[in-house]
Amino acid sequence: MILTLDIGNTNIKCGLFEDGRLYRSWRMSSSREKTADELGIAMESFFAHIGRLPSEVEGIIVSSVIPSINYTIEHMCQLYFPGPKPVFVGPGVRTGINLRYENPKGLGADRICNAVAAWRLYGGPVITVDFGTATTFGAISEKGDFLGGAICPGVKISAATLIEKTAQLPKVELVKPKTVIGANTIHCIQSGIVYGYVGQVDYLIEGISRELDMEKPRVVATGGMARLIAGESRYPIEINSTLTLQGLYMIYEMNTAKQR
Repeated sequence: MILTLDIGNTNIKCGLFEDGRLYRSWRMSSSREKTADELGIAMESFFAHIGRLPSEVEGIIVSSVIPSINYTIEHMCQLYFPGPKPVFVGPGVRTGINLRYENPKGLGADRICNAVAAWRLYGGPVITVDFGTATTFGAISEKGDFLGGAICPGVKISAATLIEKTAQLPKVELVKPKTVIGANTIHCIQSGIVYGYVGQVDYLIEGISRELDMEKPRVVATGGMARLIAGESRYPIEINSTLTLQGLYMIYEMNTAKQR
């Protein structure tokens, strides 16, 4: 089995691949205060739940957007998965795509994984949208070149900031209201956040598509808020909730093929 770990600002997304297929996936908090043992015990608990052993893991690959947690993750892997040494997506790791980015070292590893998976699964040109703590857009050419994209505050961050910076607006559940015109404060907030965010996403998809010279936008979305927003888009958006994990596995295969 191959263990894939996507360290995001809010969650650690974990995936177990067996015989080239995603066998199980789960999430846990990516709190910077957690120790290697706390993370390792959580891992052991999940393996016990599915009736498997950490010793069955033959390889580990990690993408991380939190540099300060990387040592803790590496230490956890050494303690609880003593066989393989984790591979971190970054400089020197083969990805199979050309990163046409001004500073590739400043490119989030999760965006690289999304681009790899999207291009290999859906072909190019293709647009990726990852609805995480931040919402990130990626533009991949027909040849598999990552050209860049856009980054904007995530849906939850936008909602939290609105409530934090206003005196009288209440916290609301992030759901789609029945109408754009809200008849009360809660519905007005929900309309502004959800439908307003849909408008932002559609505008960026339109602009990226135009610059990629795409007749019909091909878009694949991932992340926790993907279904809420993508379902209202005027563009057909393919939702792949495990896109990043699939990209991680693909990169692992590329970097270990010669060793087998």
